[in-house]
Amino acid sequence: MTRPTKQPGKGAQKGTQKSKDSKESGEKIVAQNRAASFNYHILERMEAGLVLHGTEVKALREGKANIRDAYVDFKPSGPFLVNAHIAHYMPGGPWNHEPLGERKLLLHKREIHKFSVRTESKGLTVIPLRIYFRNGLAKVEIALAQGKKSWDRRQDERDKDARREADQALYRNRRR
Repeated sequence: MTRPTKQPGKGAQKGTQKSKDSKESGEKIVAQNRAASFNYHILERMEAGLVLHGTEVKALREGKANIRDAYVDFKPSGPFLVNAHIAHYMPGGPWNHEPLGERKLLLHKREIHKFSVRTESKGLTVIPLRIYFRNGLAKVEIALAQGKKSWDRRQDERDKDARREADQALYRNRRR
């Protein structure tokens, strides 16, 4: 007795199609620090691994994280992400994690040294820009940043408004 074969295109790939973006990059963004570019001059970016417990990973996969007030602290035992809020995972019960706990970052020694020396000497800070999953692993994009003064922020707003007005004028001119 012969077994019937599936016809291509009829249920052969049901539920396995992903969007183009997730296929190309393999990233799922969990949290972003949108205020970072408003409050800081971003000087240098770097990707770091993130050490998490089970319920933290599950809460991140649900998108329950806030890194607005977070920063990176360099201790003798390594760099730590401080003040990043990862909400409780509701089914976690008594095994849940601490929402504002410190989380260790995974970086090479030369990267740790490079950032820690620059933060100590020049008054710079290291902030997280986004937390995401790349190929199933939790990553955080950190940046060496310098705080903006109020006049810097006002100038940025003026530049942004000028760009927006120029773009609108070009758009109106093309529509005629």
